Amino acid sequence: MDKDFADFQKHFMHYRELFGLKGYTVYFRHEPLDESFAQISITRETMVATVTFNSELPDKDKPFKDIKRDAKHEALHLLINRLEDMASNRYVTNEAIYEASEELVHKLEELIKE
Repeated sequence: MDKDFADFQKHFMHYRELFGLKGYTVYFRHEPLDESFAQISITRETMVATVTFNSELPDKDKPFKDIKRDAKHEALHLLINRLEDMASNRYVTNEAIYEASEELVHKLEELIKE
């Protein structure tokens, strides 16, 4: 297995745990992506996330490669997915938005130490 891909998976799973997102089943793919270091696809109903790590990073992007940051970035997308999902729903209630916001705030309280 490619070392960068293995490192990416390790870091993503660390942030998944840190952000309290253990309820998601995570699958990883290592394949070419257009114009991105990594991406995530989330199916909220089944709690499944597929994270893809770019296997063919263009030479022009290689100086900017930061595997740990990219893994954190995709894990943060997983963290905010519920709010993002609601934002795209035309009929979301204020109560549902408040509940999702509270869920995120409680997770962030644990992450942000004084």
